[in-house]
Amino acid sequence: MAASGLRLRAEKLFEMLAVLGRLSRCQSTSQAFAEVLRLPKQRLRKLLYPLQEVERYLAPDSRKDLHLRIFNPSPEDIARAESVFTATEHNRIDYVSSAVRIDHAPDLLRPEGHTKKMNFFKVGKHFTVVDMPGYGYRAPEDFADMVETYLKERSNLKRTFLLVDSVVGIQKTDNIAIEMCEEFALPYVIVLTKIDKSSKGHLLKQVLEIQKFVNTKTQGCFPQLFAVSAVTFSGIHLLRCFIANITGNLYLTN
Repeated sequence: MAASGLRLRAEKLFEMLAVLGRLSRCQSTSQAFAEVLRLPKQRLRKLLYPLQEVERYLAPDSRKDLHLRIFNPSPEDIARAESVFTATEHNRIDYVSSAVRIDHAPDLLRPEGHTKKMNFFKVGKHFTVVDMPGYGYRAPEDFADMVETYLKERSNLKRTFLLVDSVVGIQKTDNIAIEMCEEFALPYVIVLTKIDKSSKGHLLKQVLEIQKFVNTKTQGCFPQLFAVSAVTFSGIHLLRCFIANITGNLYLTN
């Protein structure tokens, strides 16, 4: 089973994975996350659930259309999910290969700047994350043959992640990608990046606008938005836990 990463600025997701991967080589999952759990309550909430943290600044009637707790794992669930992303002797996290055409993509049958190729990252025996180029004027000439064909034909594709800059919101190129996912009936998730660069007020404005768009203009998009920062790592643990869950590598506690 594969999880696919599609979009503009998708390299940020892998930058986060790489940094956290380096951390996990030095510390075990329990040690690393034990440090996280010792943070003061408000800082822990901001790190694990950044949108729930800013939600409290909204008036009650503005919260009814937000979907921030559809996927709402406990800190203990998140801690267990960290083992999936921890590089060990028996759980290697490796760059596999790049592909410029669909027939160049590696045959991964088991769970498993600006991107110009499809880059494959194998996360142990669990799943493979595919970093794809985004739409726009810098997209490769063979984008349709490379990306669209992959997304339409990859039978073990679990989820597509669209990375949207939280500072500027959904742009024309993002709309093109969303329309493609809707046309192909692909299950997808919107991930808001760079949340450290926005004030609480600006972030809330963008979240409300994008949530309204998801609620009224999409059918295949997971209703809950995920928000992350490559600088502070806010939201990274929650997103990783979600990936572990949808790929069948985590059973949530009640």
